[in-house]
Amino acid sequence: MKIEYDYSLLEHNTFGIDAKCRRFIEYASVEDAQKVVRSLKDEDYPLLILGGGSNLLLTGDYKGTVLHSGISFIEQIDEERVRCGSAYVWDDFVDYCVSHELYGAENLSIIPGECGASAVQNIGAYGVEAKDLIDEVEAVEIATGEVHHFKNADCEYSYRQSKFKHEWRNKYLITSVTYRLSKTYQPKLDYGNIRAALAEQGIENPTAAELRQTITDIRNAKLPDPKKIGNAGSFFMNPIVPKAKYEELAAQYERMPHYTIDADHEKIPAGWMIEQCGWKGKSLGRAGVYEKQALVLVNLGGATGADIVRLYKTIQHDVNEMFGIEIHPEVNTSPTPPKEGSA
Repeated sequence: MKIEYDYSLLEHNTFGIDAKCRRFIEYASVEDAQKVVRSLKDEDYPLLILGGGSNLLLTGDYKGTVLHSGISFIEQIDEERVRCGSAYVWDDFVDYCVSHELYGAENLSIIPGECGASAVQNIGAYGVEAKDLIDEVEAVEIATGEVHHFKNADCEYSYRQSKFKHEWRNKYLITSVTYRLSKTYQPKLDYGNIRAALAEQGIENPTAAELRQTITDIRNAKLPDPKKIGNAGSFFMNPIVPKAKYEELAAQYERMPHYTIDADHEKIPAGWMIEQCGWKGKSLGRAGVYEKQALVLVNLGGATGADIVRLYKTIQHDVNEMFGIEIHPEVNTSPTPPKEGSA
């Protein structure tokens, strides 16, 4: 177990924000996690449960305790199920599945972060979400130190949401996630520009490895490497709007992209709306919008969390003014930024 004080979180967030926490604890096993939560005292609060930091914006120093999982393992427990420690790197899990002829995760290739976060955030890309794969989540209850096992339905997954983000926020330390894959390969190729990218390579019926590589190439072409440019990937969630709102906008913007959710709702890409507002490639101080993908906010060097907050709130305002739609961050912020007008 690792315990540090006045600890820099610079290496624990992909935005590259240099913030500190008062206390940092990394646990390496379920037993360690139980010991940690049972030893917490009033002065150790508040708590921040931190994964790989790829979906986090630090808006300032954290005055409490950061809890970080160091549980990293992968095991195939039967023909179709794979169990991973919460600190196991997500893309290594996808790679394992493809190389062991376990299918369903290919479209989630090269998403940054750790497996524990997949169960919290319900990460997704190219028509697939983690909820499509998650079978069971193991977690230690912070209040009691007891180990709980939650089935997929218990977690109430929806688009980028779960009970771990709301009712269960800061109530559990996720220690492992079990995923159910398939031995039957059924590629999903109709989301985004997957088919076009495959066609450029002369591939009509890709293998799982070819599909994984193609998606990796697509993402690398439009998303900056956080080791070079600080970012947290897609910053905003794509809004889901009533069909009537979509039809109203479609009448004004003939080529507006959209994805049908059901008979009553459409999803409109937030990146497209941000680009229409003129923000793609633009900056506000040391924070900017990536030139190749308007959905990605970047640290241009030395940006503070407050700089990123000012940029994203300005973008939110402009999108709402132009389209009458509120877009919300996919990225978590900590500590919570102050509301406008507050001290």
